[in-house]
Amino acid sequence: MGNLHLIADEIGATLSVPVNLWIARVSAIANAGPESLVFIEKAAGLEAAIASGAGAIIAPPGTATNAKPLLLSANPKLAFARAARFLKDGTHSVYVDPTASVAAPELLGRGIAIDQYVVMGRVSVGDGTVIKPGCAIATGSSIGRDCVLHPRVTIYAGVTLGDRVVVHAGAVLGADGFGYVRDPATGEYIQFPQQGTLIVEDDVEIGANTTIDRGALEETRIGKGTKIDNLVHIGHNVRVGRNVVIAAQTGISGSTVIGDGAVIGGQVGMGDHATVGQGVIVGSGAGILPHKKLHGPGQVFWGVPAKPLHQHLKELATIAKLAKAPTASQSEPRQGRPDPEEGK
Repeated sequence: MGNLHLIADEIGATLSVPVNLWIARVSAIANAGPESLVFIEKAAGLEAAIASGAGAIIAPPGTATNAKPLLLSANPKLAFARAARFLKDGTHSVYVDPTASVAAPELLGRGIAIDQYVVMGRVSVGDGTVIKPGCAIATGSSIGRDCVLHPRVTIYAGVTLGDRVVVHAGAVLGADGFGYVRDPATGEYIQFPQQGTLIVEDDVEIGANTTIDRGALEETRIGKGTKIDNLVHIGHNVRVGRNVVIAAQTGISGSTVIGDGAVIGGQVGMGDHATVGQGVIVGSGAGILPHKKLHGPGQVFWGVPAKPLHQHLKELATIAKLAKAPTASQSEPRQGRPDPEEGK
């Protein structure tokens, strides 16, 4: 994927309008999508290119339209071939938007695209990574190859992202954990040191406005291939295994361990030091008590507090029966003194 400005520079074309557009592939006009780049060699082909789903068009000089951005080139077919190579091999040069602030350009890999108003300290970034507008990345962090950081992602110091990590808009990675020690004499809460790290392994996807805290003294770790939905909170020292799925609005307290392949439904709440074993499935809205251990690959847990699904359903059925049972006032005759009016 490349920014249209970067593609224009690479292929020697003139961009018709300043636009912030990302292109992933070259395509034929007939099957172009919004991230596709197409070309025409004569103005006669412009109407079909505009009617297509393409995001941008390579066209000969003198072509004009307000419908789609144009890359104007004296040899559109050659420019198209160069664009295809550019998008395929990832060896193109670094693009840094003029509004971005990058403290250490020498730490950037090949094919990096850094968009508008990004602020970066001394950060190592791997080849092919795209950082979209408004991201803030602190000194001492490291980002791998072919990552995508969507707008307004915030990464604190000392966070490590592996390769092909996708972080959606508004996520905050590496903030201090919620750890305090209370002084019984004064009632004051003193922060326990939050100076550990956050490590996100390869192929992880992190949803919009999700927050993952750094470790207190050691690390928080998200395992390879894990997919995290929007609005999830993961506390300090949590260890999430590989290929875990965590749905929206789940809250995971500090020092919890989640095994490989676990599935966590939406709005699940986990107390501190809980354990969810390998392959365990936790149903939506479940509550896991502190220090509780759930084990059994494929075992489904539900309810508050979470328990095996068969037990949870049995208890629900019992409650339903109790709700339907007649009350004492309905099933027993009225007790008390006889009515003096009776028998008259």
